[in-house]
Amino acid sequence: MRFRLLGPLQVFDGTAWVTVGAAKVRLLLATLLVRANQTVPTETIVDELWGETPPKTATTQVHGYVLRLRRLLGEDVLTTVAPGYRLVVGAEDTDAQRFELLADQGHAAHRDSRPESSAEHLAEALALWRGPAFGDVPASATVTAEAERLTEKRLTALDTRVAADLDRGRHTTLIGELRRHVEEHPLRERAWAHLMLAQFRSGRQAEALGSYQRVRQVLVDELGVEPGADLRDLHRRILADDPTLALDVAPPAVVVPPICQLPADVPDFTGRQAQLDAIAAALADRYPTAPPPVWVISGGPGIGKSTLALHAARRAAPDFPDGQLYLDLTGTSPEPRAPAVLLAEVLHALGVTGAAVPDGLHARAALYRSLVTDRRMLLVLDDAASAEQVGWLQPPTGSCAAIVTSRSVLTDLPGARHTELDVLDHGEALDLFTRIVGAGRVEREPDDAAAILRACGHLPLAIRIAAGKLLGRPAWSLRVLRERLEDESRRLSELRLGELGVRASFDLSVRLLDEESLRALRLFGTLGPWTVPGWVLDPLLDRPADELLDTLVDANLARLVTTDASGQPRYRLHDLLRAYAAEGAEAIPLAERRDAVTRLLATWLDLTTRAADALPPSLFRPPPGTAPRRAAPAGVARRAEADPVTWFAAERVALLDGVRLAAEWGLAELAWELATVAVPYYDHHSRYEDWQHGHQTALAAVRRAGDRLGEAVLLRGLAQVQIYRDDFTPATANMERSAELFREVGDKLGEGLATAGLGTIHRVLDQHEQALDRAKQALELVTAAGDRHTEAQLMSAIGAMYQARDEVEQARHWFTEALTLSRHLGDAHREAVVLREMCALHEPGIALTNLRRAEDIFASLGDDRCVAYTLMKSGEIHLGRDDRARAVPDLEQAAEIFSRHGSRMDEARCWELLGDLDRARTLWRSVAGPGSG
Repeated sequence: MRFRLLGPLQVFDGTAWVTVGAAKVRLLLATLLVRANQTVPTETIVDELWGETPPKTATTQVHGYVLRLRRLLGEDVLTTVAPGYRLVVGAEDTDAQRFELLADQGHAAHRDSRPESSAEHLAEALALWRGPAFGDVPASATVTAEAERLTEKRLTALDTRVAADLDRGRHTTLIGELRRHVEEHPLRERAWAHLMLAQFRSGRQAEALGSYQRVRQVLVDELGVEPGADLRDLHRRILADDPTLALDVAPPAVVVPPICQLPADVPDFTGRQAQLDAIAAALADRYPTAPPPVWVISGGPGIGKSTLALHAARRAAPDFPDGQLYLDLTGTSPEPRAPAVLLAEVLHALGVTGAAVPDGLHARAALYRSLVTDRRMLLVLDDAASAEQVGWLQPPTGSCAAIVTSRSVLTDLPGARHTELDVLDHGEALDLFTRIVGAGRVEREPDDAAAILRACGHLPLAIRIAAGKLLGRPAWSLRVLRERLEDESRRLSELRLGELGVRASFDLSVRLLDEESLRALRLFGTLGPWTVPGWVLDPLLDRPADELLDTLVDANLARLVTTDASGQPRYRLHDLLRAYAAEGAEAIPLAERRDAVTRLLATWLDLTTRAADALPPSLFRPPPGTAPRRAAPAGVARRAEADPVTWFAAERVALLDGVRLAAEWGLAELAWELATVAVPYYDHHSRYEDWQHGHQTALAAVRRAGDRLGEAVLLRGLAQVQIYRDDFTPATANMERSAELFREVGDKLGEGLATAGLGTIHRVLDQHEQALDRAKQALELVTAAGDRHTEAQLMSAIGAMYQARDEVEQARHWFTEALTLSRHLGDAHREAVVLREMCALHEPGIALTNLRRAEDIFASLGDDRCVAYTLMKSGEIHLGRDDRARAVPDLEQAAEIFSRHGSRMDEARCWELLGDLDRARTLWRSVAGPGSG
C-alpha cells in the first residue's frame, strides 16, 4: 500500500507514512488519486485548486507543485502526459482500493449465507478507516464527490457487517454500537431496523418498540414522512411477538416452478468484459427489502446491446432460480408494444391465463407485482422505447432484477444504472472477426483484416456481416472484401447479408426522428470523422439546435464522446452512420448544403480570430481577408477568449477539417483564412505538422481560384515552417514568391514580413550582411505600412543581428529603440522579448532582474514557451556564476515545459546545461531521427 486516504492523506515514502505539507499540494495529490491512471489536464487541475478565480500564474504554480510531489513519489509514479499529468497507481496501492475489495468480498459472503466470513472481511475493511476520507484535504468538487462516495460505501459495509453479526447471534453485543450509529446517522432506516431486531432478540421488546417510536418521530420531524414499508412491517411483527424473527426459526420455503425464456446465447460472443462484470456485480448486490437492480444497456444501432444483455443474463441465471423472462418491447418499430399487452404476456408466463388476466393496465400491473414479489426472477426487456414502457414492467423488490436494452438513453428511469456501449476496441473486433472467418485466413492477410475492421468502424453488426460474407465465400481473399469496402459511397450496400444489413439497422433508428432532427443528422454527416463541439449544429441549421442535438444523443445516433479541456462537450457520428447521414444529405438541395457549410465555416473563422486575438502578438499573424464571418455563440466565444491555448488545443483537428471542408466546397478565401489565422498558436506551440497540412490544403484551393493574396500569405507560412525545419532551399523560393505576390497586390506589410523572412534565412545561414540588409528593407516596408508593433519586432531582430556580430553599441541602440516603442505601444510581450534578448549586454545582476521581469510578463500572458526560454537564459547565467542552487530549478522547469510542448532540441539543451548528458543525447537522437548519433 502506497497511499492512505481513508482519513488524513498520507504517503508511504519507503520507511514510514508521511503527510504532504502544503494544502494545495495535498489537494493536487487527492485530485490525481481520484483520477488515478488517467491523464488529468492542467486546466482541470487549476479548476480543482482555485475554482473560478485562479491566479495568473496558476499553470506555473501547478508545475511547481508537481515537482514537489515528484520528489516524494518518483518520476515513474507521477508522469507528464500531454495535456497534463498522470498518477500511476497499482491495483492495491491505496487503502480505499483495499477497503473496496474487502467490502465486496464481505457482501458476497453475506449473499451466500456465510455470516462468519462476511463479518470477518467487512470488519477488516472498516478497520482501514482512520477518520473522514481525505480528512485534511481542502474541499473541491472532485475530491468532495469521491469522499461522499466512499463514505456511503463505508456505511453500507457497516450495515452488512451488522447484518452478518445478527446472523451469527451477536445481537446483545451489537446494541451499544448500533445506538451510537443511529445517533450519528438518524435517517438510516436500515440501521434502526438492525437496532430494533437486536433489541428484540435480546429480550427487550419494549426497547425495540421504543426505538421505532424514536425513528418515526425523527423522520416525521426532519422529512415529513412516515417510516418505510420494511420498518413498519418489522414494527408490526415485533408488536405481535412474531416467532419468525427469532434466529432459529426460518419462514417456510416457497417452491416455484422455474421459467426460462432467454433466447440462445451467441457462441462467438467477444469482449465487453468490464460491462459484463459490472452488470454481474449489480445483479448480485440485491436485497429482498431493497429496490430491484435495473441495468439499462443503451447504444446506437448495431452496437451489440441485445447480445450483451442475453450473455449477461445467461451468466446470471443461476442466481435467479425462479426463472428468467424475456420480452421484446419492439421500441424501434413504428408501434412499440403497449405495456398492457406486455403485462398480459408476463402474467401468462406466470400461469395466469384466460379470464384470470385482469382487463385494466393498473390491475394487470398490481397482479404482476404480487406474483413476483417473493420470487427470484430476472427480466430481460429488449429494445425498449421509453422509460414509461419499462416502468410498468419493473419488478417490485430486490429479489428480482431487470436488464433493459434501448437505442435511447433512458435517464428518466428511476434507480436504473446505465451502460452506454461504444464500438469494440481493435483487439476485440479482431477476435470476433477471427472467430467467424477462421484464424488461417486472418493470419495470411493481417493487413487486409485490419482494413476491413476499420471500414466496419469496429461496429459489431458490421463485423458480423463482413465476416459472414467471407464465411459464405471461401474462394474470396480478404483483399477482395477490403477493396469493395474501401469505397465509402458503396460501403453500406456491401454490408448486407440476407436479412441483416447496416443500412436497415440505421433505418430503424432514423425513422423515429422528426423532420428537423433528421435534417440535423444529415448535415452533421457532411462534416469529417472528428469530434466537434455541439455548437456546430447552430450555424449548420441556422437556428439554436441544442434540443435537436439532445434528440440525436438520446437516440444514440450522435455520441457524446468527451468534454474537452476547455469545458466543451464534444460529439461525433460513427463512421458508418456518418456515411449513412451523408448519403441522406443528398436529398437536401445543393445550394442549401453550401449555405449551411458556409455559415459553419464563417462561425469557425470568427471564433478562431477571437481566440488568436487573445494570444500574445505574433510576427506571423496573417492580414485580414474578406471571407464572411458569423458571430459565434456568446458562451463559446468567451471560453475561447478566456483561455485561447486550451481552446486551440481542443479544436486543432476540427479546424484542420474546416480547412479541408472549405477547400472541397471551393470556398478559397475561407480556406486560407482558416488555415492562417491559427498560425500564432501553431508557432507558439511548435505544431508544425498542423501548420503545414492546413496551408497545403488551402494552397491548392486558392490556386484554383486565382486568389493571389491568399497564395502570398500561405507561401510565407509554408516557408516559415521550412525555416524551422532547416529546409532553406524551398523556404527561400516560397518566401521570394510570397514577397513578389504581396508586391503585386500592393500589400506593403505582407511584403515586409516576407522580406524579414528572407533575412531570417540569411541569418541562420551565417550570411550576416545579407540578413541585415533584408531586415532593414523589411523595416522600411513595415514602417510605411504603419504597423508599429511589427516595427518594434524588427528593431529587436536588428539588435539581435548586431549583437551576433559583436557590435555592442549598435545592438544596444536598436534594442533600446525596440524597448521604448514596445512600452509606448503597451506591447508587454514584445517588451519581455527585448528584455530577454538584450540580457547579454548587461552585467549578470541586471540581466537576471530583467529576465525575472520578462518571465512575469510571459507567465501573465500564458506564454509557457517564452517562459521556458527565459528560464533557460537565467539558468545559463546562474551556471556562469557557479550558482547551481538557482540554476537547477530554472533549467528543470524549462525542460519540463519544453517537453510538454514537444520542443526536443530546447529540452535537450537544458539537460545538457545541467550535465545530464545521457538524457540530452537521447533527446538529440530523437530530433535527428533513426541512425543518428
